[in-house]
Parts: sequence; C-alpha cells; structure tokens
Amino acid sequence: MTPIIAFGEALVDMLSSHLGDQRGDQPETLPPEVFTPYAGGAPANVAVACARLGVPSRFLGMLGNDHFGDFLARELAAHGVDISGMVRTREARTALAFVSRDADGERTFDFYRPPAADLLYRQEHLPAGVFADPVILHLCTNSLTEPAIAETTLAMAEMARRAGCLVSVDANLRHNLWEGGAADISLVTQLLDGAELLKLSQDELDYLRADHPEDSWLNERLAAGVKAIVITSGPGAVRLLGVGTETRVTPPSVQAVDTTAGGDAFIGGLLAELAEHTAQVGLDGDWHRDRDFLARAVDTACRCGAHAVTLPGAYVSLPTRADLQALRG
Repeated sequence: MTPIIAFGEALVDMLSSHLGDQRGDQPETLPPEVFTPYAGGAPANVAVACARLGVPSRFLGMLGNDHFGDFLARELAAHGVDISGMVRTREARTALAFVSRDADGERTFDFYRPPAADLLYRQEHLPAGVFADPVILHLCTNSLTEPAIAETTLAMAEMARRAGCLVSVDANLRHNLWEGGAADISLVTQLLDGAELLKLSQDELDYLRADHPEDSWLNERLAAGVKAIVITSGPGAVRLLGVGTETRVTPPSVQAVDTTAGGDAFIGGLLAELAEHTAQVGLDGDWHRDRDFLARAVDTACRCGAHAVTLPGAYVSLPTRADLQALRG
C-alpha cells in the first residue's frame, strides 16, 4: 500500500461528562462535571484511522516534553502509527481541547492553543528523505493559524508535490484557533489549491466561498488542479465531485454519541482506500476518473465515520476492518 504521512497537531481532548440537555438543569441537580482525557488532534486522528485499517501510517508533528505529550506518544504508537519523525520540545506545552457535547453528540471546542508545541514545528525538523518514496501527505488547516507554522505547512505541501507525492487536505476549520476568531479564507484557499484531494463540510464550503456561487467556487478549485472534492453534511448524503462528474453516497444511519472523530474517521477511510488503489495504479494514475473505485472508497469512508460517532473519544472510536464488516451487517 502507499504509505500515509499526516502532519499537524496532536492534542488531548478533554471530554466533558455533561451533555447539552443537562445545561438547563439547576446546578444542585447536576452530577459533578468530569473531563476525561482522550488522545486526539485531527491529523493524528487520521494517522491512527489509517493505521487501524492496515495502512502504513506516519505522524509528523511536535509535542511538549510533558505528561500529555507522553500520553499522546504512547497512544499513537500503541495504535500502530510510526512516530519516529515526531519531535519533542520544552519550549511549549502540548495543546489541550476541552470538548462539550449536546444531546445529539455534536461538539464544541475550547482550545488551550496557542501557545502549543505543535505550532513550533519547522522545515528543519523534517526527517531526511521524507518524500523520497511515494506517499500520500495529509494536512489540515489548523497548521495555518500562525505565520511560521503556515509557512512550514505550505512548504511541505510544495515539497511533496514536487516529489510526485499526493497531497490531501481536510479544511477542518476551527475558527476559534485563528486571530480574530475567523479563518483566513485566502490562506486556506492557497493550501486547498495545492492539493489533489479535498474534504470539506457543507458549512466550511459555505464559509470559504463567501459570496461566490457554489458551483463556480468548486470549479475554480478543480481548475487549480484539485482532482476530487468530497463534501460532507453530517448524517446527510456525501457529495464527491471531479471534473465533469458528481457522485452521492448516503452514510449508514446510526445513533451519534460523540462526533469528535467522525470527519477524521471519514477521511482516514477514504485515504486508506486510496492508499490501496494507488499502490496498483500509481499516485499519478487516473484514480480520480475511476467512478467505481471512488464510489467504493466513499462508501468505506461513510462507514468509518458512522462507526466513529457511536463511541466517545477519537483514537478509540476509529474502526478496524472487522468493525466495518460488522457495521455492514
């Protein structure tokens, strides 16, 4: 299989024991609120998702030399992710995200970032020869939120493209990580246009296109060189767009408990299928024109996302191949 490299943040999700339907209760009737630490961070989640599906998976990023950094390193390794290129620092601590859920499992995040160790990763931290062999590089926009880490991220994407690797980007917008509380549309679009595979939620698409018509904005991305765009809408149908083609796949219906890793499980499943397929046809092959493959890949991705939202936490909710077979029933 084509190996996966995921770059960006690994952080600890502190998951609240309270659900949204409890917040109208009187304080004296509520049980104490408890926050349980779960290993997370969108790119790290994707690395774990691929590893659990049997794909060689590597995580690149920086963790603090602290208790939470030790926790994340252990968890990544325990799930089969190669962390040999991960860097540790004493200059900043590992990031935390306090996660609240409503009654339907939908979550909101309060981030303790910046400062955080993951923002200190630079080009000189890259392992030698990291793109010497064909790989799929996966990125998210949370590594664009400060100028220095944005420069590193865009440079990595360019290095990977020049080396003949395939670049995947999940928008994964977290506006409260950006100065001013809103993602920089121009900077995000610059990263999107350097990818071959994009994943966006419908809300993210609506934000990024601003006053542009949706079809026009999507066609601009395809004209820039993007080969496939996947648009999710919670439990709704997933749209897959390419040049002159569109496919829709309906995810399985499940009862959501925690949606924290749903999107990461989805893109992890899609990348796992792409890793297997491109091992046969090559990264420069016409994978994006193979409608049967794309339909199968999106179906797998939907089942991965559906499985993940039925369990709390991130890494622990990501499915194996056996889990997907059980979900298919």
